[in-house]
Amino acid sequence: MSKQDYYETLGVDRGADAASLKSAYRKMAMKYHPDRNPDDKEAEAKFKEVNEAYEILKDDQKRSAYDQYGHAAFEQGGGFGGGGFGGGAGFGGFTDIFEEMFGDFMGGGGRRGGGQQNFRGSDLRYNLEISLEDAYHGRTIEINVPTSVECESCDGSGGEDGAQPKTCGTCHGHGKVRAQQGFFTVERTCPTCNGQGSVIDKPCKVCHGSGRQQKEKNLSVNIPQGVDEGTRIRLSGEGEAGLRGAPSGDLYIFLNIAPHRIFQREDAHIFCEVPISMADATLGAEIEVPTIDGGRAKVKIPAGTQTGQQFRLRGKGMSILRSQNRGDMYIEAKVETPQNLTKRQKELLEEFRKESGGSNKQHQPETDGFFSKVKEFWDDLTE
Repeated sequence: MSKQDYYETLGVDRGADAASLKSAYRKMAMKYHPDRNPDDKEAEAKFKEVNEAYEILKDDQKRSAYDQYGHAAFEQGGGFGGGGFGGGAGFGGFTDIFEEMFGDFMGGGGRRGGGQQNFRGSDLRYNLEISLEDAYHGRTIEINVPTSVECESCDGSGGEDGAQPKTCGTCHGHGKVRAQQGFFTVERTCPTCNGQGSVIDKPCKVCHGSGRQQKEKNLSVNIPQGVDEGTRIRLSGEGEAGLRGAPSGDLYIFLNIAPHRIFQREDAHIFCEVPISMADATLGAEIEVPTIDGGRAKVKIPAGTQTGQQFRLRGKGMSILRSQNRGDMYIEAKVETPQNLTKRQKELLEEFRKESGGSNKQHQPETDGFFSKVKEFWDDLTE
């Protein structure tokens, strides 16, 4: 029985380009794939034909031979190698399509990487806690990071006495091996070279051929002025060393700002809650407060100040990252009720209370407003 023309099998013209061939193959392969057509012998046979056709036409040399001699070019060992499910050639095209669609997502890009993989070292994370003063002034901090560094014994080559890697005999330098399982070709990391594509006959006794060793690295981290909680600082090339001389990863410093005993921070502003005596809040006063830069500032408290009232000090807040400006500082008054009064103090307060209830009743907006609402509430209940 004569075979169908490969171009007719894929449904394309003889002058179709590579993109058209791949697109047509993809449609046909998906249409007749055995997983979509279980127990359908005709679909299975058609799927074999589609794969065989694409395997020939996608290769320029094979396509040229087919255009000149037809199917005879590949009969009796003419170059195709049998096709079908047993040899793997019949699935080569479908594997290409699968890798094209899913290779990058699965983390490798399939065979397009050209063999040797990138064995760049891993990126590292270091959590660093600093004080609010450090964030305000900026500073340089020394840290110790446990990591892997280039092996000093073999200078990162992984070989003892200058021994050089040679191509892995199992994967032939690709770093991956393939095996046929049912309808699919399964690709996995080479077990001999662990995906490196090369092996060393005389591995370094210190690093055992990896080209790196564990060590604690001392680094200086520059903390700029105005950094905030969660700021990330990247130190290029200070991460884990790569395998056998491959590039190192990066180190990421994540900043955490410790709570301050006096100040609270919100973006570029500083808040400070200051207790005010009842007498100062009532009569007015001038108080002295600390500032984040280590200095002092005077704040005038007007008579009748209430708890929660804020006073702004312009330009006394936090430094702003990559700017010469500063935020503001807010002083929040917290009127404090006196305790452990002397007998005389109590007598004076009693006199004050009596005076407050008479014709000289003082103005208390918060008290008056609250009890006015309470009266309205009770009146509504009795209606």
